[in-house]
Amino acid sequence: MTSNGFPKDFLWGGATAANQCEGAYDADGRGLANVDVVPIGEIRFDVITGKRKMLDFEEGYFYPAKESIDMYHRYKEDIALFAEMGFKTYRLSIAWTRIFPKGDEETPNEAGLIFYENLFKECRKYGIEPLVTITHFDCPIHLIKTYGGWRSRQMLVFYERLCRTLFTRYKGLVKYWLTFNEINMILHAPFMGAGLVFEAGEDEETIKYQAAHHELVASSIATKLAHEIDPENKIGCMLAAGDYYPYTPNPKDVWRALELNRDNYFFIDVQARGEYPNYAKKAWERKGIKVEMIQEDLELLKNYTVDFISFSYYSSRVASADPKVNEETQGNIFASVKNPYLDASEWGWQIDPLGLRITLNTIWDRYQKPMFIVENGLGAVDTPDENGYVADDYRIDYLRSHIKAMRDAINLDGVELLGYTTWGCIDLVSAGTGEMKKRYGFIYVDRDNDGRGTLKRSKKKSFDWYKKVIASQGKDLE
Repeated sequence: MTSNGFPKDFLWGGATAANQCEGAYDADGRGLANVDVVPIGEIRFDVITGKRKMLDFEEGYFYPAKESIDMYHRYKEDIALFAEMGFKTYRLSIAWTRIFPKGDEETPNEAGLIFYENLFKECRKYGIEPLVTITHFDCPIHLIKTYGGWRSRQMLVFYERLCRTLFTRYKGLVKYWLTFNEINMILHAPFMGAGLVFEAGEDEETIKYQAAHHELVASSIATKLAHEIDPENKIGCMLAAGDYYPYTPNPKDVWRALELNRDNYFFIDVQARGEYPNYAKKAWERKGIKVEMIQEDLELLKNYTVDFISFSYYSSRVASADPKVNEETQGNIFASVKNPYLDASEWGWQIDPLGLRITLNTIWDRYQKPMFIVENGLGAVDTPDENGYVADDYRIDYLRSHIKAMRDAINLDGVELLGYTTWGCIDLVSAGTGEMKKRYGFIYVDRDNDGRGTLKRSKKKSFDWYKKVIASQGKDLE
């Protein structure tokens, strides 16, 4: 440990996702993915939840992921800026359709493999450790049209082929891998999380849990492969975290909070412990949900659990059993009862740094596995001056308070934390709303919600602040 309370090899950095920053949606043989065909606007929520079928571009809609911030052509410039901040790690994701454009090919697309190889080498040039999400809300459209997305067991074959290709090609370049981003999002945004589109009359709950089973088995297959191909590999799971608090001491509220927390941790219970929890089996029984699985699946889950647990944290949530208590706040697709003790962001996400410490302790107590905070940040409207400079003290305040909470969890509570990557270290397209004006970055990108702008990069005030934080190993937070 350093005198500042963080491990000496603590991995400070930032995070992005391919579909939210790369653009170049059809460049060099890349195929179409679910994340490409989600428009900005009123129907976005219906599309990402599988209620509105949209499997191609339609007239009258704007699709921000098509171009995004064009990192595909500008990654060297962007990684140089990350290096200037002193990043020890950079979390990014693979666009599945750059590697296998349709998803079910036998042979990968060499141009896609070369792109990521060059990107990883660029990171290594600056001493930046890549942290790679294999699937970040990313499913080839061909696999959705032909097989139904992750509802199909066939997806195990295609995902295993993708993983084998990545682990073999990037052996020695990438050590840290995440299997699925926010895997619990299947229950809340099933088209985005698993390529699921529902037809009238279908049993949506059963389909979601069947898809979840397939992703959980796929995660174990990836863990097995990664360790076989390179024993140095470390594989993590990833969830959208943030504990539910009971709205009152009423035992019914406490029980409701427990139920909702279980819904979230269900996935990680399987990935970290290796078997389905009894509470989930009983819930399936009560609801008549029958998930098809074979003995080999259960053996894979048991024998190949993850090495570490990663998660996103933006806010805590509140649960009430009283239907009259219905004043809700928005928070990254999750709606929650409003907490009267907390302030909120411009998008209604409640700000709770102590909640991060609580979440870290909950996960540590539950699993005793190393953790990695791979998303945390404040989405806000930034107003740049004529030079593109943003005085984003509000973002600095948010990050400072969360880093202090993280430090307390390590020092005072003894949790084991590998690193911290802030979300959207460079401005990018929002996954939830498709907006550019909802900005998280240390680096401003000149682009608006309608796709206008030069895409010029410029440093915000938080850029130099985070540089100072990293250089001081978390000591200098002012």
